[in-house]
Amino acid sequence: MAAVMTACATQPSPEVAVRTFLLDWQAGEYEAAARQTTGDVEEVADSLERAHRQLDLAALRFGLGRIRQNGKGATAEFEVQADLGIGDPVWKYTGEMSLGRGAGGWKIAWSPSVIHPELGEGERLAVSYDVPDRGEIFDRNHEPLVSEDELIAFGVVPAELDGMKEGVGALAKVLGEDPDPMLDRVRSAPPEEFQPLALLRKKDVKESVVRKAKKISGVETTELTMPLTPTMASGVIGEVAGTAEHNVSSRVVSTYQAGDTVGLNGLQNVFQQRLAGSATTEVVTVNQKGEQTGVLKSWPGTQSGSLTTTLDSTAQGVAATSLAQLPGAGYLVALDARTGEVLAAAGNPDDLGNDGAFTKEYEPGEAFTIVSAAAALESGAAKPSATVPCEPETKVGDRTFATPNNGGLWEPNFTRDFAFACTTAFAGLGEGVGGAALESAAADFGIDGDWRLSVPTYNGEFTAPESAGDTAAAMVGQDQVTVSPLSMALVAGAVADGSWRAPRLVRDTDQGEPGASHDLPKETVKQLREMMRAAVVEGGASRANLGTVPVHGQAASVKQDVGGKETAVQWFVGYQGNVAFAVVAEVDPAMEWDQYAISAGSGFLQNLPYGYVEDPGATADGDAGGAASGGAGTPGVPGV
Repeated sequence: MAAVMTACATQPSPEVAVRTFLLDWQAGEYEAAARQTTGDVEEVADSLERAHRQLDLAALRFGLGRIRQNGKGATAEFEVQADLGIGDPVWKYTGEMSLGRGAGGWKIAWSPSVIHPELGEGERLAVSYDVPDRGEIFDRNHEPLVSEDELIAFGVVPAELDGMKEGVGALAKVLGEDPDPMLDRVRSAPPEEFQPLALLRKKDVKESVVRKAKKISGVETTELTMPLTPTMASGVIGEVAGTAEHNVSSRVVSTYQAGDTVGLNGLQNVFQQRLAGSATTEVVTVNQKGEQTGVLKSWPGTQSGSLTTTLDSTAQGVAATSLAQLPGAGYLVALDARTGEVLAAAGNPDDLGNDGAFTKEYEPGEAFTIVSAAAALESGAAKPSATVPCEPETKVGDRTFATPNNGGLWEPNFTRDFAFACTTAFAGLGEGVGGAALESAAADFGIDGDWRLSVPTYNGEFTAPESAGDTAAAMVGQDQVTVSPLSMALVAGAVADGSWRAPRLVRDTDQGEPGASHDLPKETVKQLREMMRAAVVEGGASRANLGTVPVHGQAASVKQDVGGKETAVQWFVGYQGNVAFAVVAEVDPAMEWDQYAISAGSGFLQNLPYGYVEDPGATADGDAGGAASGGAGTPGVPGV
C-alpha cells in the first residue's frame, strides 16, 4: 500500500523523485517507475523492460549520486551496476537524468539517455561476443592429437524471428537441446547478427534436421571447422562438446553460453579455460536497422592457447594397435623412465570415456613381486641366490596359497622363484619380510602416494597387513593391494632408472604434476634388474625376449572381480632401455592359458620404430644392449 501511495503521490523534492524511480526500476516495477517521468507510461515502461531483456541481465543495482538543483530544474547522477549474467562481467557506469518541477511535483524528463547517457532516440542496447577459436593439443613432437571436424552451426538472426521465445524453442526442439541457454544468448544479441547456438558434426547431421531447422523463421546454418575429436588417446585427451548431440547445457556445471565449446573430461576439461580462451564482450548500441552505432563498454577476452603433452604419437599408435588384438578390455601405459613422462596411455576400447589406463583399479597379483622382492632383499629375508622353496601349495596362517599351474620348482633359488612368479615362495617369505617392510617398499615405488597428473589417476592402495596370512597375500599382490596400469608402469620405470619419478603428462605447465623423485637403494636396483631379466630370458615372460636392447619384466595372472564378473587379469610389467611399460588384459578365466598381456606388450616393443628405444649401455647388472629394438623406421626422440 505504501508503494502504491508513493507511486501516486507528488514528489516534494528531486531526491525523492529520483530515489523512487530508481527503486521501482531496480525492482522491475516498470510502470511505477514510468509514472515518475514525463513520458508516456506504457512507452517508458516498455523501454525499461526491453533494456533489461536486451542485456539479459542477471541483476541490476543503483546507487544515488550527486543532485544539482537550479530553480525549477535539477540534474541527478546515479551509479549503475548491471550484471550481464553468469560468465559475463558486471557493467558499471554513471547515469544522468534531468528533472523538472511542475504542478504534480518533481518528475524525470524522459529520454533514452536516462537508460544510458549515450543511448539516442531509436537506438537499443545489445551485447556482442567475439569468441576465439579453440586451441589445439599436441604430442611431444608438436603433432596434433585432435582432428579438425567439419561442423554445422545452427543459429538465428534475432531480428528475423517471428517470436523470439517461440523460434528459439522450435529450434531447440528440432535439435533436442535445452532452449534456455539459447534464449539467454539471443535476448542480448545484436538483432541483425547471426548467433550460433548449437554445433553439430556434419557427418552426424541428417539432411532432414537441416530442412526442419531452416523452416523456422530466422534460423540459419553455416559450416565451419574446429578441433574437437581426438585422433588417439581418447580417454586422456577428452571430449569436446558445444553440440546438440551432447546436450551440453544439462551436463556442464561451469560457465556456459550457447555455441561455446566445452571440454567434458580429460585434458580438454582440465585446461578448458586455456584451450577455449574467453570472448571479447562488448555492450553496443544499434539503430532501428540493426546496425551497430557505438560501443559503450568493452571487456577484452583472452586468446585461446595450445597444449603440449608428453605423449608420443608413434608410441601411442603402436600401443593402440597392440591392444586391438586382445579378446576384451585392456590397457597399456608406457613412459620414459628417465623423466616419468608418459609416452602412451592406451585403452581397449579407445572410447572417449575410457581413462582406465590411469584410473582402473586391479589387484596386481604376482606382478607385485617386483615390490615384494625389493622388500625381501632390503629386509634381508632373501638374497637372489638363496634357496627359497617353491611348493605347489603352502599354508600361511589361516590362508592357503597355490602356484597357478599347481606345480613347483626343482632346486629353486629366489631369482628363479621370481622368474616363474612362484606364488608359494613369495607367500612363504611374508613372515620374514614383515608387513612394515612391505608397506615401506610399496611407498618407495609410489603406490598409495600423493603424486598426481592433471587428469584423474588411481595411485594404488596398500592396506597394512594385520596377520601372517594377510602379509603373505600382500606379498603376492592379493587382497591388501590394488594398483592401476599407470602406477605399475611407474614401478617398472623406477627399476629401469634407479629412481622413482612422479609421472608427467603436460610439458609446458606444472599444474597438478609435481616433479618429485627419490633414489632407490643401488644394490636393490641391481638385483631387481637381474631378476626381471631372468623372468624374460628363462621364466614366465620368455615370449618377450626380443630385440637387441634387453627386455626386463614380470608377468602375472590373477583372478578377481571386475565389474561384478570373475575375470582373469593378466599383467606384463617391465622395461626395455628407457621405455618402461605396464600391460593389462582382462580375460575370461577359461582363456587365461594364453598370455595375452605378454603378447600385447611384445607387440608394442617389437613394432616401435628402429631407434626409438634408447640403449642405456652397460648397466649395473651387466646387461649390455645393441643399438635399438623394433623394426625399421625413423628414430624416435623421447627425452632428447
